[in-house]
Amino acid sequence: MSLRARIAAPEEGGAGREDGHLVAVYRAKLLEEIDLAEMSSLAAAERRVRLERVLGHIISREGPVLSSSERSQLIRRVVDEALGLGVLEPLLADASITEIMVNGPDSIFVERSGRVEQLPLRFASNEQLMQTIERIVSTVNRRVDESNPMVDARLPTGERVNVIIPPLALTGPTLTIRRFPRAYTLPELIGLGSLDEQMLMLLAAFVRARFNVIVSGGTGTGKTTLLNALSGLIPSQERIITIEDSAELQLQQEHVIRLESRPPNVEGKGQITIRDLVRNSLRMRPDRIIVGEVRGGETLDMLQAMSTGHDGSLATVHSNSAEDALMRLQTLGSMSEVQIPFEALKDQINSAVDVVVQLARHGDGSRKVAEIALLISHGREQFRIVPVSRFVPRPVGPDRVVHGHFEHLPLPRPVAEKLYVAGEPLPPSFSVAEAIDVLHTRQAIG
Repeated sequence: MSLRARIAAPEEGGAGREDGHLVAVYRAKLLEEIDLAEMSSLAAAERRVRLERVLGHIISREGPVLSSSERSQLIRRVVDEALGLGVLEPLLADASITEIMVNGPDSIFVERSGRVEQLPLRFASNEQLMQTIERIVSTVNRRVDESNPMVDARLPTGERVNVIIPPLALTGPTLTIRRFPRAYTLPELIGLGSLDEQMLMLLAAFVRARFNVIVSGGTGTGKTTLLNALSGLIPSQERIITIEDSAELQLQQEHVIRLESRPPNVEGKGQITIRDLVRNSLRMRPDRIIVGEVRGGETLDMLQAMSTGHDGSLATVHSNSAEDALMRLQTLGSMSEVQIPFEALKDQINSAVDVVVQLARHGDGSRKVAEIALLISHGREQFRIVPVSRFVPRPVGPDRVVHGHFEHLPLPRPVAEKLYVAGEPLPPSFSVAEAIDVLHTRQAIG
């Protein structure tokens, strides 16, 4: 969209008509005063400063009479509408907001510190919201209309964006923006209460000893955050390939290749799936493969890679328990076009997966490692899981804050021996079981 079109785009009436009318009036006055050729040559930050200065002169010269705060707010809104995303601009500038949810023009929610709250903001109309959506998707060369009513994309600044519009969305154009998560270290996660030091030491030992780790959890439990933190434990000399739908991982090692899937274009062609990338990555001589989330036939390729020379790989999966994670891997693996018996997938999973780290999000918004479990079954036998660490919550008190403690259980001797051979000492809180304690072993139906 040209600079003139972006500034001059009309704002329709509806809810908030008077406020919107004032913004539209001063946007038109701003267009009359500025030199578009000069503005186009400026950087984005300089352009904003110039527009704010010119608009300030216009308001001083022509009115209306406003207080300092009202004047600043009007200037910000006009410039946000001209160059940015309107009412969403201050939300995107707020680092405490992790997700923005627009459910039609009259309903805007955000997530802060794990809690969802509604804001007293609204778009003036469906048309204004659609203009904002079109501006967002145009930055990634996508379009949204009745023939293409759903868009899922990543902005150049890293945010993940999902759009769905009528007739599919009955409440009006719906926009969800997931902020690029900050890369937390494992010590920082200890400070947040997500795990304790003994669990950190155990997870670090697993990663350095090249155990294959699956991070499991529901939506918003912090899977990507933990995956990113765990990846920081991989030795810097190793060649790491990351594969994601929307690139969120922020690895600090030098030898990292980042791959991102691609949706089909408007003609329905050119799609590159996670499975395509997993298959291609096996030809790139990786030491470790990290898959942001397995959700389809690529699961079989990932399992085969984990069990045939790519030890120490990491992936996430959506599920509500460690048992659930294994069953979901089996189901997803069966979605491949390779005709492999469902029972044979147990062999693949038992051979590939060493550790399942289950995450949970509690009622107070806190995210914790609910359980660290080891998969000890072999061949096509039923999945057998040994929990070695878990969070034990206490009853919620009047403050509605979730308190509890992390419990540490003995490690199976074969696992302890594998860590010993890799030169990884056991954390002090973890003993070694002479034989697998049947009280602590769980079976999953498979």
